[in-house]
Amino acid sequence: MRFLDLITFAAQALFCHRLRTALSLLGVSIGVMAVLILTALGEGSRRYVVDQFATIGTNILIVLPGKTETTGGFPGFGGVPNDLTLQDAEALQRGVREARFQAPISMGNETVSAGERSRQVPVIGTTHTFMTIRELKMHAGSFLPQGDVHRGAHVAVLGRDLARELFAGEGAVGRVIRIGDFRMRVIGVLAEKGEFLGINVDEMVLIPVATCMRIFNRTSLFRIQLKVDAASALDRARDRVVAILTERHGEEDVTCITQDAVLTTFSSILSALTYALAGIAAISLTVAGVGIMNVLLVSVSERTAEVGLLKALGAGKRQILAVFFAEAVVLSFSGGVVGLCGGWGLVWVLGVLYPTFPVATPLWAVITVIVLSLGVGAVFGVLPALKATRLDPIQALSGR
Repeated sequence: MRFLDLITFAAQALFCHRLRTALSLLGVSIGVMAVLILTALGEGSRRYVVDQFATIGTNILIVLPGKTETTGGFPGFGGVPNDLTLQDAEALQRGVREARFQAPISMGNETVSAGERSRQVPVIGTTHTFMTIRELKMHAGSFLPQGDVHRGAHVAVLGRDLARELFAGEGAVGRVIRIGDFRMRVIGVLAEKGEFLGINVDEMVLIPVATCMRIFNRTSLFRIQLKVDAASALDRARDRVVAILTERHGEEDVTCITQDAVLTTFSSILSALTYALAGIAAISLTVAGVGIMNVLLVSVSERTAEVGLLKALGAGKRQILAVFFAEAVVLSFSGGVVGLCGGWGLVWVLGVLYPTFPVATPLWAVITVIVLSLGVGAVFGVLPALKATRLDPIQALSGR
């Protein structure tokens, strides 16, 4: 029997039991769609993180209070031996030659109001260099002024969306807002930036770091960020930062994180998550394979007379085996094709609904589901095919 004849014969046999075939196809296609969608979400998450970090480069050094080896957890969690201070930031500015820009950061959440309108938003205290480090642009006005870092002026720069909300589309520059109990004059509005790792820059308020520390009654910094001249100088800059702060604090009690290291860690975690999601989704393909096996077992029982006739006409065991094996493969492959089309369609819809999230199905996932769908048919089609080959031709012709 030629290959084309075999496939045609298998397709006709499946078509004769349309409802049963359709349900099996549905099971396989759902499994394939689950693999495609979940891997697309995982890959999209990885690409989103990579794109977010790529917008500000990989030559950023972040200094956090606390050391992971001594605290046993996230830096700064549960208290630290020594706080990061404005004096520490100034020491780093003077002593780390590899760092072109340095910005101390303090932050908190507070209610920001203008007249009767108010919102609780993140309040970031920093200096004029933060604009360069984070590659921010201005829509109107100017950014935080230069000057003595210890003398915080009562001025603020608003995110674009927050300015629209507080002033209803009117000009915000020169207007007065309140941050908690403090009156602040708006000197600038940022250009639209969107979200960065879940934080909406367009809804933030930026104020001088010393002012922020007074508002939230703090003496320590949240972190210090440095922008190194080149990524190749990151290691030297990190060693220099640790040396300076160790000398000032009397012990090594800070953690230096590079953007590149964070990006690599996030990418590894999200890749592992994507593989795990694909494995979980692939379980549904196994369930669909059991359904295919059940369908073909019933089909063998109902077609005993047909099998007997084939054997009486001279068909050997290999040919009978090939017939039922081909039915299983055709069924699973067809379900795989339907699932691929449906999965790609749903991924496309997700991309349209959430254009900022780079959802995409990786090539390895497409190849995997094709191989899995064929493998499911091959593995679960063996038992029904073997059962058909063992039928006695005389008893089969009698329908027993």
